[in-house]
Amino acid sequence: MELMGDRATLLETGRLTQSADREDPATAVDEARHRHAAECGDIASMSVLGSLLLRRGDLDGAEPYLRKATADGDRAAANNLGVLLHQRGYADEAAGWWRIAAVAGSAAAAHALGRHHRERGDEPAAEYWLRQSAEQGHTLGAYALADLLEHRTDVGAERWMRAAAERGHREAAYRLARALERRAAETRGALTGTAPARPFGQGADSAYDKSADPSYANGGACAQETPEPDTGSRILGGSLLAEAEQWYRQAAARGHRRAALQLGAILERRGDLKEAGRWYLTSAKDGEARAACALGFLLRDAGDEDSAAVWWLKAAQNGDGNAANALGALHAERGETQTAERWYRAAMDAGDVNGAYNLGLLCAAQSRSRQAEQWYRRAAYAGHREAANALAVLLMQGGDTAGAEPWFSKAAEAGSVDAAFNLGILYAGRDEEPVAFEWYERAAAAGHTEAALQVGIAHLREGDRQSAERHLRCAAGGGSAEAAYRLGTVLDRGPRDGRHGVALGEVAAEKTECEEWYERAAELGHRRAQVRMGTFAAARDDVVEAARWYRMAAEAGSLGGAFNLGLLLAREGSEPEALVWWQRAADAGHGRAALRLALLYARRSDLPEAQRWCAKAVSYGPAEVTERAARLSEALQQELTA
Repeated sequence: MELMGDRATLLETGRLTQSADREDPATAVDEARHRHAAECGDIASMSVLGSLLLRRGDLDGAEPYLRKATADGDRAAANNLGVLLHQRGYADEAAGWWRIAAVAGSAAAAHALGRHHRERGDEPAAEYWLRQSAEQGHTLGAYALADLLEHRTDVGAERWMRAAAERGHREAAYRLARALERRAAETRGALTGTAPARPFGQGADSAYDKSADPSYANGGACAQETPEPDTGSRILGGSLLAEAEQWYRQAAARGHRRAALQLGAILERRGDLKEAGRWYLTSAKDGEARAACALGFLLRDAGDEDSAAVWWLKAAQNGDGNAANALGALHAERGETQTAERWYRAAMDAGDVNGAYNLGLLCAAQSRSRQAEQWYRRAAYAGHREAANALAVLLMQGGDTAGAEPWFSKAAEAGSVDAAFNLGILYAGRDEEPVAFEWYERAAAAGHTEAALQVGIAHLREGDRQSAERHLRCAAGGGSAEAAYRLGTVLDRGPRDGRHGVALGEVAAEKTECEEWYERAAELGHRRAQVRMGTFAAARDDVVEAARWYRMAAEAGSLGGAFNLGLLLAREGSEPEALVWWQRAADAGHGRAALRLALLYARRSDLPEAQRWCAKAVSYGPAEVTERAARLSEALQQELTA
């Protein structure tokens, strides 16, 4: 056979789909011209005509022309003859012709031959021929070689994926972007110890996902501190992410719907919501259910629930469980529980375990505890950590602490902060304080506000003021009124260095840090903090402000607030109103208020009433009040019998 040359068009063979090595004539006039030349014995025209007929699906018409051209040494015809035979089901014979064309230098044939060997499990041969194709600049060959190397976690995969992407292969551009995006995340994760580094291309192909289901989480602002990557690492991560975005753009512009989805996710995280929405829309219109779901969330966040529901419906009908959950949540918020339940079931049928969890939440909200337990259990067995925690809570509420403990443990070990906190409560209830403290500390380190409060209280009991202050700050920053109050008391007793407060009972000239924390607690409704704020205001002679805080505390049920408000009113000349507040406090068992009432009635010469309140003051205490009330009672008794 003569040395083969590129005298006609080669058909590409990506997954044995037909495309051209070089541009083919497409018009009927050109076909007629090549047919006439082929009938006159022109080998190049035979090859081109064969490729045209093959492309059109006329295998019987193409075969004789391709065989004749191949016999005359046309390597393009040999490759296309291999394509034709492969389409007829003669894979081994096709491989023979591809080998002939590949040896003669056909990059397309080398690619097809490499794919043939890979499909038969001969990876060494596949790599050899794919590398031959890729090194000749064949785009599909470079992509197929990268795919093979990535499958083997070979570090050379990225080089060839990049080569294919640079030549316009949209899937290569998408996969390269995915790898770069993962590496950007892992650059930070490897430094902070939050994620292991992985070879090129490994990892799930997942888009930015917003959970639609309700959450039991009640964490606060006290997150575990992780080291920040150095400047060079941040720059590297940002550079990788920027490059990934560019490859996503290239693939998306070429119609790659998943690339459009990922690009939209990057833009949304960056806050470019308008452009993100455009790419989500592009991807959703191309049939990407996850993009339709993401677009729905974007519209919901913008306040357009009706449009969001339209896209969620489209995504859910295409099998997106997250969208089905979102629809369920939307209908649940509207009180349409039957429709919500239907969509949660659809999410579950789509393989989304959140569907079972949300069904449990729905049943629990309707006091259908038995059904809630069943759905929680189903989700928990599927590995849903919050469902495991919710199941444990349900069991614990029913008195089954033995059954609740293993589910709390499973949820906590899987990363549920609430479950870790609940384990602390469970062990504290058993008086196993050391174990309870360990779980509280674990939850606090993950940002759980109430756990941080419990750890702070434990440190206070142990006298470790510095550790207590640190945890109380975390809990107070997370919105805990009790933590803010306790932090105020810690600072109130602290050194007078300008940062902390003054000693209890001293006059504060200006607002200190401890007063700021008392104020935060008071604004959150903490009654003792409100009383303390009243004391601070009274020390500054701000009667109006003091009365406001005392009244707020008293109306919320604070006996100290009612007593102090009475003192303030009496001092300002409003004794009748003071009597009302003292009586309210005394009736609830406040000894000092009872003693004040006894003195008030004694001054009014109402000795029997004074004697009655003296008796109550004696019984209420504390010791100082009891002693004074006893002396007053004795004096009143003498007066009554005189």
